[in-house]
Amino acid sequence: MKKQVFKFLAKVNKLVLPSYSKKQLDLVKATKLQMAIIGWRWYVTRNALD
Repeated sequence: MKKQVFKFLAKVNKLVLPSYSKKQLDLVKATKLQMAIIGWRWYVTRNALD
């Protein structure tokens, strides 16, 4: 059940949130909001794969 929720969230993230790796964002220059989005996407992806 938990894994299914995270897989759904991962699909929503892919559609809604920006992809900073495609934009080649430098993590040193990222704002706090951008870092929060990166962290959220990482958390969801990690739980969807586990």
